[in-house]
Amino acid sequence: MTDDVLTIVLGVVAAGLSAALGWLARTYLWKRRLRRKQAFFGLPDNSESLLVVNREAGGPELTVMRHDVFALLELAAIVKDCNSHAQIVAHDAAQQGFGERTEFCVGGPASNRRMMAHLASLLPGVRVNVDPEPGPDRGAFQIGSERYRLEAGRAEYVILARLTAGQSREVRPVFLFCGQRAITNQAATRYLARRHERLWRKHGNASFVLLLKVVNSQAYGPDVVELVADVTRAAQAPLPTPAPATTPRSTHRAT
Repeated sequence: MTDDVLTIVLGVVAAGLSAALGWLARTYLWKRRLRRKQAFFGLPDNSESLLVVNREAGGPELTVMRHDVFALLELAAIVKDCNSHAQIVAHDAAQQGFGERTEFCVGGPASNRRMMAHLASLLPGVRVNVDPEPGPDRGAFQIGSERYRLEAGRAEYVILARLTAGQSREVRPVFLFCGQRAITNQAATRYLARRHERLWRKHGNASFVLLLKVVNSQAYGPDVVELVADVTRAAQAPLPTPAPATTPRSTHRAT
């Protein structure tokens, strides 16, 4: 074997080893990202999850608004990427506890009874105005002592939460997408899909509650979203009790 042939053979072997090592490294990184994503969403291989859908307010029971359908598509893609399966359940048919299967609950309490139950039991510091009568506080959020009013098409709020009933890895989380309008539910699911790695690095498997603001949805749709605050502590604590009204003292002196 001449020196030229030997050099060629060694070059081919080195290229093959480099390609194999590169493939192994990429496979390892891909699997690590997948396992981290599965852990965050509580979706190991071949697991089951629930997509709890709301209904259009004032409409038939199974009428789902267009933006809520888009939200479900975002969530279905997440479930598929985790090699898991999803079952769509109407909000008033999901009569079971949580923790056994990952749950994605979409819609505000006015159109989703399941969301109303989750807010009452898991987030006592959150109140949503579901009064159908027009007014400045219609659809407003109260989180702790702060109030966030709806400005349709300009500034709309949505709560994105990941909640668990314990720290065990066997307990599956419930994800809440509680928006003032349907387009905000879609915005929150898209936010989660795009930023789940960042959220994992910050929160891990712990519960969190984020308040998001959808900016100028009439022009930008669900794409421009701002993080207002991490409201986990305020949302999980009972609402502050309003101070009782005091009766003004009379300054009249008896003569």
